[in-house]
Amino acid sequence: MPRPLLLLDVDGPLNPYNAKPHRRPEGYLTHRVRPASWIARQMQWQHRPADRVRPLRLWLNPEHGPALLALPYDLVWCTTWTDEANTWVSPLLGLPRLPYVDWPTMHQGDPEDLHWKTRHLVTWAAGRPFAWVDDELTERDTAWIAAHHPAPALTVHVDHRFGLQPEHFTALAEWAAGLVPGRS
Repeated sequence: MPRPLLLLDVDGPLNPYNAKPHRRPEGYLTHRVRPASWIARQMQWQHRPADRVRPLRLWLNPEHGPALLALPYDLVWCTTWTDEANTWVSPLLGLPRLPYVDWPTMHQGDPEDLHWKTRHLVTWAAGRPFAWVDDELTERDTAWIAAHHPAPALTVHVDHRFGLQPEHFTALAEWAAGLVPGRS
């Protein structure tokens, strides 16, 4: 059986963007980055030229990279950052270039009030076991995945104020260890 996928969101799990304003969480470093998608959105919303757009504040914990690589998963970016996560996040965490989910659309509504990523991720995973780490997951998403994905799946909700914590890494490691080859 192939290793399970670990579908990683950036904002929330890796970048606790909703921590106390101007107070970096312990263990995190502050980075100022200028992804093209950020610049384009700010130019549109703020009606400013690109050179007047302030960089995006990104808080990352450098210990998360090695901890993620130590898990028995194939890591995949599952974020609106798409391939820009490889440019701006991977190097700061010591991660290699990772595959990423390319969204057909982002932030669209869902008729069953699922997260906008849920249906596409189940299709994208193509029956492969996966764990999905995100700050916007709900019980509806977990139930829908269980009913529509033919392989084992784990959803891990991370509080966007605190980011990934040791208990998340423990849960991911234990879940992967519990997968039995040949059983779904």
